[in-house]
Amino acid sequence: MAYDLTGTIHVIQEPMTFASGFTKREFVVEVEDGKYPQFINLECLQDKVSLLDDLRVGDRVHAKIDIRGREHNGRYFNSLVCWNVKADGLGKSSEDPAEGGTGKAPLLGEEAPPASMGDDDDIPF
Repeated sequence: MAYDLTGTIHVIQEPMTFASGFTKREFVVEVEDGKYPQFINLECLQDKVSLLDDLRVGDRVHAKIDIRGREHNGRYFNSLVCWNVKADGLGKSSEDPAEGGTGKAPLLGEEAPPASMGDDDDIPF
């Protein structure tokens, strides 16, 4: 089942590689849903892990996902597997490129670089 999801990246986890060679990377997209936003955990698998390399927390994205379900020992599990994700260019970035920033928020666990000090370009006229 293929679905589209649009929202803002809230968390990007580091890739996980298991002993079998299987790799996955999870990320959370915040989706507006009326009064209460929803935090949707998605995962990229194998070669799709690299789709997250150029994205940052705060980026607004469009994701294409499949809903996967399986049974194990009488219990049922669901996964939201992302197979395409792209930034839409309207992200809530923590840095303004016009002020010397990169325009991208840091990854989870990274610190944002300090803002440049002493710019004389702030003259109000």
